[in-house]
Amino acid sequence: MKINKILVVALAIFIPYILLMAGVRLVMTPAFPAWEYKRAGFPEDPYGFTIQERTKWSDYAVSYLTNDQGISYLGNLQDEVGRKMFTPDELSHMIDVKNVVTISSTVWYVVGGLSIAMLLWFVIMRQWESIRKALNAGGWITIGLLGALLAFLAVSFDQLFVYFHRIFFQDGTWTFLESSTLIRLFPFVFWRDAFVLVIALALLVGVLLVVLTQKRKRA
Repeated sequence: MKINKILVVALAIFIPYILLMAGVRLVMTPAFPAWEYKRAGFPEDPYGFTIQERTKWSDYAVSYLTNDQGISYLGNLQDEVGRKMFTPDELSHMIDVKNVVTISSTVWYVVGGLSIAMLLWFVIMRQWESIRKALNAGGWITIGLLGALLAFLAVSFDQLFVYFHRIFFQDGTWTFLESSTLIRLFPFVFWRDAFVLVIALALLVGVLLVVLTQKRKRA
């Protein structure tokens, strides 16, 4: 059936995005920064945040991205002497980040729902070979795209980081002083580790999909 071929292609294309966003949502939890701060070799804050303070304030920052609170959730935060934790520019950037997270997550939910519907269709129609082909092709697409991205990351993460921000944010809205709260909580190393983890996890699942759905030769 022609419809089955179309669905196989669509599902294969959806898989890399589903896997990538699953990794993004995994690191976009308070647990990931808390783990990073305790990791051996993670740079200390040169301006004095302790691990406990970093964990506390990053919890607010990360939680804001996925909760239903307004920017006052971060804007009202103050340190022990009453100083605002985030500047207006930092708050403006966090609003932009939350908008990107909301849109990409919504797409993820829609794509995920469509993928489940496709799999159910194949199951109902007993199209087991279509499921195998879709998962196998999705695994190969994931390996190809994210493998190239991981190689680029290894060669020049600085450029990848800049390209990523230029895609989603206007120039001048995402650069801050080293002394700013956002940079102290989420230094360059943090983002490098996050990118590596997200891509590596998606690649691992992609490889597993290829291995598990490889067509076996009959004896």
